Amino acid sequence: MTKILITGGAGFIGSTLADKLIEAGHEVIIVDNLFSGKKYYIPSQAKFYRLDIVKDDLSAVFEKEKPQYVFHLAAQIDVRKAVQDPNFDVNVNILGGLNVLRNVYKYKVKKIIFSSTGGAVYGEANTIPTPEDYPAIPLSPYGIDKLCFENYLKYYHQIFKQEYTTLRFANVYGPRQYKGGEAGVVAIFCSQIAQNLSLTLNGDGSQTRDFVYVDDVVRALINAMTVNYNGEINIGSNIESKVKDIIKYIEDYTEKNCLVEKRPAVKGEQQRSFLDSSLAKKVLDWKAEVSLEEGIKATYKWTLDNN
Repeated sequence: MTKILITGGAGFIGSTLADKLIEAGHEVIIVDNLFSGKKYYIPSQAKFYRLDIVKDDLSAVFEKEKPQYVFHLAAQIDVRKAVQDPNFDVNVNILGGLNVLRNVYKYKVKKIIFSSTGGAVYGEANTIPTPEDYPAIPLSPYGIDKLCFENYLKYYHQIFKQEYTTLRFANVYGPRQYKGGEAGVVAIFCSQIAQNLSLTLNGDGSQTRDFVYVDDVVRALINAMTVNYNGEINIGSNIESKVKDIIKYIEDYTEKNCLVEKRPAVKGEQQRSFLDSSLAKKVLDWKAEVSLEEGIKATYKWTLDNN
């Protein structure tokens, strides 16, 4: 049995990760302030501490629990919120991350696995699909702050030999996302159509994204625990999809014709985002397995059952 701490473990990715780790026989500790996550997502077998990584001293948890691995998922994840309030994003995604990282090093955690972002870090890339060595030029405070914490991880590894792996996620979606306060486009569309509402589309829908299902992402996180790799790895589906394709898949599955309310494109969101995930295959022995159609079906079914 391995003792593992997850920050943000009440969110939709973190709680799904906690479920899988417990199924595998590990002991799981969750730290979450429940700002966007839900307490009822937390597995009953997990030990839960309601703490804020920005405001609270985490040392007592680390000293008592002595985790061997830390998955750092707690974050401010809304690009629009970051544009409106960059100070808040800095506090959570940089200062909160440093609070976690200091304790990881102080209490001799074997490894920290960080959940970063692919599209927001690279910005409007000229190379599509975008590899890890592409120059990172973020277009939003969210991407800037994620990249900043990636560099702190490099610093702690170079100076203090702290082991880490950073996973740069594409657009993660799946069950629990919308109710977890993390409003990705797939989750929003599924919720809106389940309530017979118009779908709100930012821009004309031709913008592309790399949609990767949450169960695939969790497999990548778990694989990252045991690999000897200190650096960044893209985690995506290897398929570039238009946002308006999501509407078509939902319409096909639900046999509904959706009314679409178009809105202006959001500042700070790029037109194309598609990751080269070949390194994940090499290092993590990982590739996405769930198709977008299958993932949307599962997400919509969960939304109907939990609306």
